[in-house]
Amino acid sequence: MKLQHIELSKLKLSSVNVRKHGGKQDLDELIASIRSLGVIQPLLVRPNCEGFEVVAGQRRMMACQVIEAEDGKIDPLPCAVLGSGDDAVAIEASLAENVSRLPMDEIDQYRAFASLKAKGDTTEGIAARFGVTELLVRKWLAIANLIPQLLTAYRKEEIDMATLRLLTLATKQQQKEWLAVLRDPEECAPTGARLKAWLFGAEIPVSAALFPLDQYQGNIVSDLYGDRQYFDDADKFWKLQDAAIAERHAAYIEAGWPSVEVLEVGKGFYGYDMARRDKKDGGRVYISRAYNGEVEFYEGYLPEKDAAKIDRAREKAEALVQNRPDPVAAFTRPELTKAAMRYLDLHRHNAVRNELLGAPQIALRLMLASAITGTELWDVKPETQSANSNKAIASSVEGSKAQAAFDAERQAVRELLGLSHKDGFLIRPSYEMPSACDLFARLLHLSDKQVMRVLGFFMAETLAAGTPQVEAIGHLLEVDVMKWWSPDEAFFELLRDKQAINAILAEVGGDFTARVHLSDTAKVQKGQIVAHLTGDKGHRKVTGWKPRYMRFPMQPYTKRGDLPAVTNWNAVKKFFAKNIKKAA
Repeated sequence: MKLQHIELSKLKLSSVNVRKHGGKQDLDELIASIRSLGVIQPLLVRPNCEGFEVVAGQRRMMACQVIEAEDGKIDPLPCAVLGSGDDAVAIEASLAENVSRLPMDEIDQYRAFASLKAKGDTTEGIAARFGVTELLVRKWLAIANLIPQLLTAYRKEEIDMATLRLLTLATKQQQKEWLAVLRDPEECAPTGARLKAWLFGAEIPVSAALFPLDQYQGNIVSDLYGDRQYFDDADKFWKLQDAAIAERHAAYIEAGWPSVEVLEVGKGFYGYDMARRDKKDGGRVYISRAYNGEVEFYEGYLPEKDAAKIDRAREKAEALVQNRPDPVAAFTRPELTKAAMRYLDLHRHNAVRNELLGAPQIALRLMLASAITGTELWDVKPETQSANSNKAIASSVEGSKAQAAFDAERQAVRELLGLSHKDGFLIRPSYEMPSACDLFARLLHLSDKQVMRVLGFFMAETLAAGTPQVEAIGHLLEVDVMKWWSPDEAFFELLRDKQAINAILAEVGGDFTARVHLSDTAKVQKGQIVAHLTGDKGHRKVTGWKPRYMRFPMQPYTKRGDLPAVTNWNAVKKFFAKNIKKAA
């Protein structure tokens, strides 16, 4: 920033100056001051194609224009010149300049903060910069997001702030309709409690339908004048409306949007808490549904915090020359939580290692490979199957059929080696364990078949869960996880992604059922899945279902994927051709 004296003719008001209204009145005192002392406080300006635009100092410029008109001349004005590129900095400077001077028009303040948001600043950043709470900034942004006609009506004192705040809960169409009622001399626009009832009442206008009206099986009623038509049955309406939303949802997914979220009825979408992002940059689609049946589609948004993470990752990635990570993929919400993935890893691990017991030749080869390369557990120690302090996962694994079978084989092997029946891992050192030479002598007395049995168990107990080795063994032995596992409460509790849950519902209940329940909560949809699997609630019991998560190789339910088990298999599958499936 530099100080420069500039001719008045070269100055004009900037589009980013936050003062749009007011300021022209009460210039007499300022004019007298400038005539006597000159312009003491420099104007804040920045260059443009026609000269300079005034970011802050509108009243000083207007006072000088009056003096020039009356006196015929005025000296060049002192100006602090900003750079030309940063609108956000200019808006902030204009705000700071005007806060301490003649009070700005209230709506101008709200729009100024909205301009900062539009220029890329975050709600948190705006709040911190001006020393206010994030909640207050959100309220200002919500008001600034109203249709311009409502803001003008408030400025003219035709409506009060309480009404304006209630209207921030309305859709754009509702705002227009309410304003039309306000302008109608024969109508009385609802306010207060009546406005709430008007916004959230049960009347659903025909104009809200996304489906052909001939599909509706109820009656369509009109008001006394026939100007507006309504559906008479909300349940019938929402069944058709949700089916139409499901089709749009599927179209978005097919078009490559990484995430499409259908909001609960009445839950508004607040864009001021979001950052705009294209589809390729991880932008999501949000579908809002109002109580009056109206549906709005918001394309290309990300929560501010997620967008900030992507931006930071991109900046870091740009410093790398090759093999740069994809920051969008890195911070796109994963399909499964870590707890859910651990649950799947442990049950899949159980199934694989039990099948490994019957394939000692493969166990021997895996053992040699592990010993040569130094894998995760070869120092040597057992896989403890830690549930990461999650009691539900621990209980599920400990009570499983696979765990019982593996524990029984452990005791049989200990007996074969002449060890005590004390619970615990085979290879864990203890005072009851013989010395290496003693155990070696015992092994010399066993047949090859018995030694191979011990070897198979040894390898299974040291097979690390959640690794490429598990995926490879599952493929080689064509492991059927369903032989050792069945869906339990912990499995469904750990499913959190609504898109994946809806895809599972489609597998067990059919596409139509999935579409009908698309906008329901995850809990309701999981309840439907369980009902189909158990035959409850009048459903035909579904048998033979195998979740994609329990297949070898694992398959995701969404295009986001990014599941560790899938990544593990993709990294090693080239090494396991069909012709080496059965080792001699």
